[in-house]
Amino acid sequence: MGIDVGGSSVKAGLVDLEAGRVGGELISAPTPRPSPPTALMPVIAGLAARLPGSAGTVGIAFPSVIKHGIVHTAANIDPAWIGTDGAALAARALGRPALLLNDADAAGVAEMRWGAGRGANGIVIMVTLGTGIGTALFCDGRLFPNSELGHLELRGMDAEKWASAHVRTAERLDFAAWSARVNEYLQRLHDLFWPDVFILGGAVSERFDEFAALLRSPAVLRPAHFAGQAGVVGAALAAAEASV
Repeated sequence: MGIDVGGSSVKAGLVDLEAGRVGGELISAPTPRPSPPTALMPVIAGLAARLPGSAGTVGIAFPSVIKHGIVHTAANIDPAWIGTDGAALAARALGRPALLLNDADAAGVAEMRWGAGRGANGIVIMVTLGTGIGTALFCDGRLFPNSELGHLELRGMDAEKWASAHVRTAERLDFAAWSARVNEYLQRLHDLFWPDVFILGGAVSERFDEFAALLRSPAVLRPAHFAGQAGVVGAALAAAEASV
């Protein structure tokens, strides 16, 4: 089972680890507002209860720096999470082991194994454009966890406050205006890391054909294969591999 905690919704699904896809229905529930542990854990447990039949560790993609199950940041989640053992809280709520990992890292793991990054070597950066901007950094297929490059400074603010998909919606930007911001952000990443490939994910990647021609980068640009399902798929994969 994979669960993906987002700024607007929490998604869950059972993942076929042989085929590399969600098997059956992807279900969701609104992310509570506010979303401290006491409010979010019942939502996670409720979604899991609607997906019987799985076994083993549950993978949870979470919008934070995660180290050894501990939540360290809260850019797009309630600050009450900081310092909590999220993996232990989830295990108690679910009645089974749980693995927490950064949500963009989870998406990147899915894309590198089965999606747009499959077979890619060199430097690959997964960029998830959603409530904020998440990133997953890979070198020759190996993940450098918790990169958090959405918080690079851009125009005097966190980059995600300038170029996220949420900003596009909130400021009613058309794709041309928003893509110009994304291009500026991608160029900043390229100046620092010189990636060979950018993988663009998040739900907005389902509309990639509408803005692809507006994007510019020296690196190869690829839309995420899993789009909004990448966090669920990657979380389940990470949990399965951690429990081996």
